[in-house]
Amino acid sequence: MEKSNLHHRNKHNSRYDFKSLATATPDLKSFIIKNKFNGEDTIDFGNADAVKSLNKAILKSVYSISYWDIPRDYLCPPIPGRADYIHYAADLLNMPYRNEKVRVLDIGTGANCVYPLIGNSEYGWHFVGTDIDVISIESAKKTVNENNLQEMIELRLQPEKTKIFKGIILPDDKFDLTICNPPFHSSKEAAEESSNRKTKNLKIKKGLNFGGVSNELWIEGGESAFIKKMVEESKEYASQCKWFSTLVSSKENLSGVYGELKRNNVKDVRTIEMQQGQKISRFVAWFF
Repeated sequence: MEKSNLHHRNKHNSRYDFKSLATATPDLKSFIIKNKFNGEDTIDFGNADAVKSLNKAILKSVYSISYWDIPRDYLCPPIPGRADYIHYAADLLNMPYRNEKVRVLDIGTGANCVYPLIGNSEYGWHFVGTDIDVISIESAKKTVNENNLQEMIELRLQPEKTKIFKGIILPDDKFDLTICNPPFHSSKEAAEESSNRKTKNLKIKKGLNFGGVSNELWIEGGESAFIKKMVEESKEYASQCKWFSTLVSSKENLSGVYGELKRNNVKDVRTIEMQQGQKISRFVAWFF
């Protein structure tokens, strides 16, 4: 699986070395198969257990994360793309090097806690990860505790599901950056339709390999409404956060995002594109 066009500091710019990864995580061996087209090692990316085992191996061998797990059916993210957001964020901060003074807020960190794990390993950043889901926070805390990262990664439960920064950013908090991978579907039905379409495109019979529970995949109004709310709230915390940012999965939502940012009188807006193979994604960053 080629990882071309990733950020130049991304450690996943070449094919997965499955033999090496299986050495780090022996459980992965049982999932390694031969690609019927070129005979190279691969896994069935439609098998959630195989993808989870691959993630464990990557996090252990590349990022020194000895323990990582997520509850069944929770989001199992593709790590190379997640790492790209972190590396481009480092460029945004003009800090492409380790700096333990940097403090980052991860909105919707999920049960997987992947952004804080990668960001701390690669750059030494401190993180506060938040989520509205109790199970996600408990899962993330277990990973943090098992890896003795309590001093570097803090988890906070958002008690009000309609809020983003409110109730999370405390009066004495200061952040260099906020990051977010928002739920991008507007309904459960839309999420299921997307899952079925991707399953068909992958020519597999199982559910979407990367999983995800409702709060991870969809929200009323979809990605556009979520980001609008984020922009509105961000204005109240302009003095506590240097940069705010969020992934925008749908290019069609960009004009609405820009319009909301203009209405809230932001001082600067950046759109950073990222590419993994044929897939192009982006995040938008702003400050007041």
